[in-house]
Amino acid sequence: MTSIDDIATFLDSFAPRSLADDWDNVGLLVGDRQSPAHRLMTCLTLTPDVAAEAIEEKCDLVITHHPVLFRAVKRLTTDSVEGTTLLNLIRSGISVYSPHTGYDSAAGGINRQLAERLELTDIRPLRPAVGGMQAGTVEIDNAAGGGRYGALPAPMSLAAFLDHVRQKLGVAPLPYVGDLDMKLSQVAVACGSAAEFLSDAVRHDCQVLLTGEARFHACLEARSEGIALVLPGHYATERPALEHLATVLGAQFSEAAVWASRRECDPVQWIE
Repeated sequence: MTSIDDIATFLDSFAPRSLADDWDNVGLLVGDRQSPAHRLMTCLTLTPDVAAEAIEEKCDLVITHHPVLFRAVKRLTTDSVEGTTLLNLIRSGISVYSPHTGYDSAAGGINRQLAERLELTDIRPLRPAVGGMQAGTVEIDNAAGGGRYGALPAPMSLAAFLDHVRQKLGVAPLPYVGDLDMKLSQVAVACGSAAEFLSDAVRHDCQVLLTGEARFHACLEARSEGIALVLPGHYATERPALEHLATVLGAQFSEAAVWASRRECDPVQWIE
C-alpha cells in the first residue's frame, strides 16, 4: 500500500527541500504520514474551489505548489478563508504537501521545464545551487538552482520572441518592456514573480528576462539596464509544471489515481 509518507519521500527527492528558499514553507504541511495515498491531485494554488474538488473526488493528498500555512499560524478557525479550507480538508482526511521553491530550483524543476518549453539550448541555472563543503571547497551544482538561462535556437527580434512565447505558453495579451526591434540570442527565465533575477540575467549576458509578473519599479530597472522583460503571467509560467508533476507521480505510483486539478484556472483575465 502506498502511503502519504511514500509520496512525501519521493517528492523530497524529486524537488529537494534543501533547494527551497529560507523564507519558504515546504514539505508535508498537513496530514498523517501513515495514511494511505490512493488518490492524488496536483494544483498551483489550493483555493476553496480546488479544495472542494479534492473533497468531492475523495482525494487523499493534494500537492499544491504554493504553500498553505505560509506564515506562522496562531489559530485555525473558520474566521478566514484559509482556515475554512484547511478545516474542510482535515475533516475529509486529506493531506497537503507543497514543494514550492524546491520545485522551482530542482534539476528538472519548473524553471528547467520553462526553458525547455521555450526551446532554449545549453540551459544553466542563473544562480547555481551551492552544496556542502568537501576538502574546504564549496560544491556548485550546475544542474539545480534559481532561474535558468540559455540560447535561442536562432537569434530573433523581441517582436518575434513575443510571438514565440505566445505560441509556447498559450497566452494572448503579453506585457513586455523593451524595443521590439532589439535582437535576442540569450534568454533568462524565472517562473512566478521573480524580477529579482534581473541582475543575474544581465550578468549572464541575456538580452531578455521572462518571468510571470513584475512590479513597476522592476520594469523601470529593466528599461534602464537595457534588458527586455516579458511577463506572460504567474499562472502561465507555473501551472504546466504541475500538470507535468501529475504525470511523473502517476508513472512512479502506478497503483494510484493522479490528476492535475480540473477546476483550477488563472484568476487574471484579459479583454482583447
